[in-house]
Amino acid sequence: MKITALVENQSQSGIKTKHGLSLYIETSKRKILFDVGPDNTLFENCETLGIDLFQIDTVVLSHGHMDHGGALESFLKLNHSATVYVQRKAFDRHYAKFFFRRKDVGIAPGLKAHPQITLLNGDHVIDDELVIFTTPNTEKYKSSANKVLYSDSGKDDFSHEQNLVILDDANVLIMGCGHAGVVNILERAMIYNPQLCVGGYHLWNPMTKRTVPSKLLDGIAQELAKYDIRYYTCHCTGQKAFKYLSERLPNMNYLSCGDTLDTCIN
Repeated sequence: MKITALVENQSQSGIKTKHGLSLYIETSKRKILFDVGPDNTLFENCETLGIDLFQIDTVVLSHGHMDHGGALESFLKLNHSATVYVQRKAFDRHYAKFFFRRKDVGIAPGLKAHPQITLLNGDHVIDDELVIFTTPNTEKYKSSANKVLYSDSGKDDFSHEQNLVILDDANVLIMGCGHAGVVNILERAMIYNPQLCVGGYHLWNPMTKRTVPSKLLDGIAQELAKYDIRYYTCHCTGQKAFKYLSERLPNMNYLSCGDTLDTCIN
């Protein structure tokens, strides 16, 4: 299995960067997009990297924020065969609010009825290789970076967020922003015994430009150290939080835009 970061905040190779996330995952059975990023960055970087979006057969949208799903409409105009799995609540209105600033961060609600989209209400088994799960319990090590995020019903409870497990020789957990908390997500994922975890932890707030307190990072590091898992984080974890965690966790790595991870390599 190979995982390539098509859209991400950082790059070591000169490829175009963007605040957002899209991962291309190639297994023995499928060609998958996990999130699509906010804009045309996905298409530009695919052209640079030689990845054919026409060949994508499965899309998993992690949650209803535009930095992960803004390019969905453009993708569906290009690819007419892929099945898109997304939580039904992802098409609710979502926005960020900080003092007098309010910003719409949702995805296009009109796509909800698109024939290629499969709406989910919680956990879902796609096949013997792919499993989607949600995280109802979000109480442990809550990220203060979530405080500015809302939906129509008030503070966002992130019930529109989902994660992907790929069952392979090395089982892999794929997260988007990890709004539900990486600690809580990992606890739910343990029934699948993942050996690799890839995704963001939302420990940096792009609206306030602040990283969560070190006390929270210490707690997260202690929890992550309990598992024999290789971690590749990215996107909304933030560079400061990544540096802090990587100094305490020798198996913590960063997946930059354009990087490819071969899960067969230890």
